Amino acid sequence: MSDERPVSEEYAPPPPYRSEEPVQPSPARRPGGMVKWRTAFFVLAGAGVLAAVAWALLGSRLFVVRSVAVAGGTAALPASQVVAVADVPLGTPLSRVDTAAVARRVETIRQVASASVSTSWPDGLHITVRQRTAAVAVRMSGGGYDLVDATGVIVRWSKARPAALPLFATSRAGTALQGDASLATAAAVLRQLPAWLSHSVASVTANGPVTLRLRDGKTVVWGGTDRAAEKGRELAILIRDPAHYYDVSAPGTVVTR
Repeated sequence: MSDERPVSEEYAPPPPYRSEEPVQPSPARRPGGMVKWRTAFFVLAGAGVLAAVAWALLGSRLFVVRSVAVAGGTAALPASQVVAVADVPLGTPLSRVDTAAVARRVETIRQVASASVSTSWPDGLHITVRQRTAAVAVRMSGGGYDLVDATGVIVRWSKARPAALPLFATSRAGTALQGDASLATAAAVLRQLPAWLSHSVASVTANGPVTLRLRDGKTVVWGGTDRAAEKGRELAILIRDPAHYYDVSAPGTVVTR
């Protein structure tokens, strides 16, 4: 009998069990879940930022009107009057100021031709006014003069006629001249006159061709606003002659007498 024992085969553990179906990731680690969490985070963060901005602009005292500056005012139109008519209380949030509405209120002031309004962050409001400029003086039946602009709006009343303003010869009262076409034409002619002539005009009429009466008694029929430069050059030469009447309404065919 042999002493050798049969050698048993080495034990090998069975292979691990593998399912044929793929293993699904846990819900907490799914990519779609991560995207949803990120989206929710950014939405909440954005809402927070918007809420903070809205509070700063509308609900806080950070960006409110603390000063109102006026440009273009004069002694005849003090800044205090403009601010009062603008009616924007201090402490009003800048984002709530309707600048167009404020400009319209300021333009109700008779001396104001136009107004522009802008906000100046963080706490300022700027109002710029362009005042009406008197173009002519209109004699009042009860005494004194209405000083009116080119559109016929009365800028102010004056007891005496200012030396720099020509008299507008008309039978109508100053209060009836708003939108008057003849006044608009006369004012346009006065604006285009050369300085040496403009300073010499005592009165102007426009019930036909615009006619100028000069301080020395001479009469100049100017006509309309066309060819102003030519009229000025011809008159500058002819005015030296000892005449009292000059018609330059048609340059090249000037009439004097």
